[in-house]
Parts: sequence; C-alpha cells; structure tokens
Amino acid sequence: MPMQKITFPGHSGDRLAARLDLPEGPHLATALFAHCFTCGKDIHAARRISQRLAAMGIAVLRFDFTGLGHSGGEFENTSFSTNVADLVAAAGHLTDRGMAPGLLIGHSLGGAAILRAAADIPSARAVVTLGAPFDPAHVTRNFAVAHPRLRGDGSMLVELGGRTVTIGREFIRDVTEASLEQAITDLDRALLIMHAPRDEIVGIDNATQIFAAAKHPKSFVTLDDADHLISTREDADYAAEVIAAWAGRYLPMTPPPPPPGAPEGIVRVSESDPAGFLQDVQHGPWHHMLADEPLAYGGTNKGMSPYGYLAAGLGACTSMTVRMYARRKGWPLTHVRVDVSHDKVHAQDACHTSGDAKADRFTREIVLEGDLTPDQRDRLLQIADKCPVHHTLTQSSIVETRLVDDD
Repeated sequence: MPMQKITFPGHSGDRLAARLDLPEGPHLATALFAHCFTCGKDIHAARRISQRLAAMGIAVLRFDFTGLGHSGGEFENTSFSTNVADLVAAAGHLTDRGMAPGLLIGHSLGGAAILRAAADIPSARAVVTLGAPFDPAHVTRNFAVAHPRLRGDGSMLVELGGRTVTIGREFIRDVTEASLEQAITDLDRALLIMHAPRDEIVGIDNATQIFAAAKHPKSFVTLDDADHLISTREDADYAAEVIAAWAGRYLPMTPPPPPPGAPEGIVRVSESDPAGFLQDVQHGPWHHMLADEPLAYGGTNKGMSPYGYLAAGLGACTSMTVRMYARRKGWPLTHVRVDVSHDKVHAQDACHTSGDAKADRFTREIVLEGDLTPDQRDRLLQIADKCPVHHTLTQSSIVETRLVDDD
C-alpha cells in the first residue's frame, strides 16, 4: 500500500511522527487511529489494521503520541488529556489536507481517548474501539504488576513490555479523574465496540459498560481468541474487515467517475501478502474482494482463485441473461441456479482447437424452477449460450499489457 511519512504539531507544538496509509484504488473515506498505552503507530495491530483498511479504500493516519516512538516531547509530561488533544490536532491536520476523518479508531487506552476526543472532531461520523477500558484509570492497575519505582518528584518508572517509561504525576492524576460515561452517552456517532472475551489486560466487562452507556446506533463484535494487543495477523485482518463493512453504513462514500473507455470502472488487484498469494481486488469504490489459492497450492484459501472468479463471472452472467429473457417474455420462471466448474483438458478434446496443448473447459449446469413448458425450458437453455461472458470465453479476446510507473 502507498504510505507517506509525515509530521504535524501536537498539543504542545512538538512535532508528532505519523504514517498515512493510502488506498491504491479509490479513496472512499479517511480514518484516524489511536494506538494503545505506551505503544506506537508501528505496533502490529495499528500497522496491519491500517494497511488492510487502506486496501479497502479507507486512508488511515496513525501517529506516535507526544513523547513516544519518533515523536517529539517528553512522555512524562503528558497525560490522558494531552493524548486527547493530540488526537484533535491529528484530525485538524487531516482536515487541512482535505481529508477530514469520518472514522475514528482507538485501541486500548487509545480507544478511551478516541471516545473523549470525538466531540471535538466534527467530521467524525463513526467510532470504533478495540479492547478499550470504560474507566481510563484502568491503566493504572497494570502498574502494580509492572514493577513501578517512585521517583522524588512523584513520577514513576514503570517497566512495560520490556521498556522502562516514566509516568508523570499529572498523568496519574488526570487518568484517575477522567470519566467517559457522559462522553459515551453524548457521543452522537455510530459506535462499534470490538473486544476479546479472554482479554487479560482489559476485561470484557469494560465492553459491556461502554455498550450500556452508549446510545444507538451501537454494535458489539467479539474478537474471539485475540489477545489484548491483537498480535496475530488473522485477528488484525478480521478486525479490519469488520470495521470496513460496518463503517460503510455510516460514512459518505462518493464514487469517482469511471475513466474513459472503462464504463464499469477499473478492477485493481494488488498483493496483500508478498510471501503468499493473497490479493486485494477492488472494483470501483464499492466492491472489495480477496483472491487467493487453495491450501493445496500454497495459498491460504481466504478468497476464490482466479479461475473461481472467472467461473463466477460465467455463472452470474448466465443467470442474469436467462432472467432478463424470461422477464421480458413474462414466463413463470421463479428461480435460476447455475453451477460452474473449471478444468484443463487436452486441446484435441475441444472442438475448436487441436494439438497436445491444454484447453480450458467450463462445465455449466443450469437449474430452472417454475411452471415452465418444455419449449420454454429449451429456449432458456439456448439463451444461456448468448450471455456476454459466454461469448467472451468462446470467442477471441484482446488483452493489451503495458508497464506503467507507480504514481
């Protein structure tokens, strides 16, 4: 996916480091992602979810909060409120770029910050939390098991995830006094709560409390066996797919006009996993699919194979053509089903070729339901062979290929 490294001023003027993951196809919407406590923009969950959303047409800005990762400032001088202010600053930067965020996504304490910041981000239409606490002070419960050492100024040195970070007095005071209940009740945006029942860091009861405080439209989706950091690729991909499907109901997504010579728009295919075969297939602004190979051929079987899509095109076109003809004739056709299979056969088995080469054979079985006469059924079978995709497969096609520079 195209990605831009950018910086923008945070709440205190320090430059915050960010990555803007951009779609390769149509840009349908923009999201702002808030990472978990003391994590960063490049943690697996933030990176993978952002990249998968970009593949589905949603640009995502993810950044390091003040004092973390590659951002400027001192983390010990930050608080929950400054995290919220950094999010508002990030949304302002996107707005200045003409990409005002319609979707807000927050992971863990970042989810709590997103819930608080939403009121100050007018462009936001939908909010998503991932393993978020209902009470921001929940994060302080981790200090006891993280071997804190109190400093003379009242701040704490805390070992989290193998790193030593300084938690300032202001952060502890601010996060302890923070309350989200009213902010959630007054959210006035669509809310999707995603949480893992076995989350050992932020228990599932937090999701229950957030859901109870929120008003409709609100949704809850379980992350099943995911850990708190959503550290596996499968869990991150699932979260992204659900977010994209859910957000499409609430975000305005205006399709761009099709380019000249392509009345149905461009089908764009791009790699999702260079180590395997998984592909993102984007057709215009609305349709996102996955293409893959079966497990037996080294794929992950997360989508149809290329020949599967070809067979689907033949089956869909056949059914549509039969339906249009029966509708025009006023015939009592109640349902159409088309089963298509694909195989490679010796060319001499095909009537239009010869030699030892292999030819493609598509076997098509059509089921017509309804009180049809034998003559009507025979005629509809003849009409099936007139579908445009059938003609494309049985007649010559022209495939023009050229190499273009990556914009």
